[in-house]
Amino acid sequence: MKPMNLIAGASALALAAASEETRGRRFTTDGLQTYDKATIDSTGAFLNGELERLDQTLHMPLVSYTWARDIDLREDVTIADEASSFTNSSFASPGGNKPRGKSWAAKTTNATPGISLDIGKTANPLTLWAEEVGWTLPELESASKLGRPVDQQKYNGMQLKWNMDIDEQVYVGDTQLNFSGLFNNASVTANAVANGALGSKLWTKKTPDEILADVNTLLNNVWEASGWAQMPDQLRLPPTQYSYIVSQKVSNAGNVSILKFLQENNILKTSEGRDLNILPQKWLIGAATGGTIGVADGHNRMTAYTKNPDMVRFPLTLLNRTPIENRGLWQITTYYCRLGVVEFVYPETVQYADGIG
Repeated sequence: MKPMNLIAGASALALAAASEETRGRRFTTDGLQTYDKATIDSTGAFLNGELERLDQTLHMPLVSYTWARDIDLREDVTIADEASSFTNSSFASPGGNKPRGKSWAAKTTNATPGISLDIGKTANPLTLWAEEVGWTLPELESASKLGRPVDQQKYNGMQLKWNMDIDEQVYVGDTQLNFSGLFNNASVTANAVANGALGSKLWTKKTPDEILADVNTLLNNVWEASGWAQMPDQLRLPPTQYSYIVSQKVSNAGNVSILKFLQENNILKTSEGRDLNILPQKWLIGAATGGTIGVADGHNRMTAYTKNPDMVRFPLTLLNRTPIENRGLWQITTYYCRLGVVEFVYPETVQYADGIG
């Protein structure tokens, strides 16, 4: 049996250790102290962070940009250009015997109808975009020693900003410069969807057949507006409505989602055998008339268009940079390009449907 004084001494040491641990602090046998709870004298680790495993991966901010997925670029523009433009040609020709008839002609005719041509030009500015990237030589050396090069990290940050700015410019334009984008252009027709059997426009209150009717109505409206020449092959939905049609089945007895039902029964698939590309898009939240973009207030919008540079496109120049400039301890370079405005070559091939959620 151990002597009582030894037992009491051990208890006192245990209580003291517990008290120190509670305060987040430990003492080593050589009189040194550390605030690291995991530090134990017998391991031989005496410095803060010595047993810490640091993940060297650069974790970027959680952002999403999809502009490269949803629109084609107009790549003939250069950094020297200050505007991008395109033309639309209109033709007119009277008939032969009747002004609206065919161009019939007799063998002895002396009045032959001809073609009239009108060329209209649409121009939009190409705005200069620039972002400076710089670092000092001491912080560059320090970051290199740590294995986290500051120049690469700042370059990644610049590219993130570039992509985010293009994303906003493509989809909704810029309010400060009064530019519109793919989802809020004033020249594009916007109609409200019809009420369902329950008296609501919301997709959560509609049957799969009523949702299909909304989609087919939008596709048919674009098809009709283009003179039955072009049916859209792209459909973009707000994330909430997209998630709903993915998760909801057509019926309790079936195993097909509403999304699959729409993909197989839309008029593009049934008439031309082509697939309708249905994807979610965050910039459609609040994009409907009366809403605020990005605010889920029930004013969501559905958009149908054709992904083709002959129909709609975005002018963008290559991203360039200046030579690295030394200013005292600083090294600085500037990345720059020009961002255009979404060009609706044929605005009748795009339409919006509002009120789905």
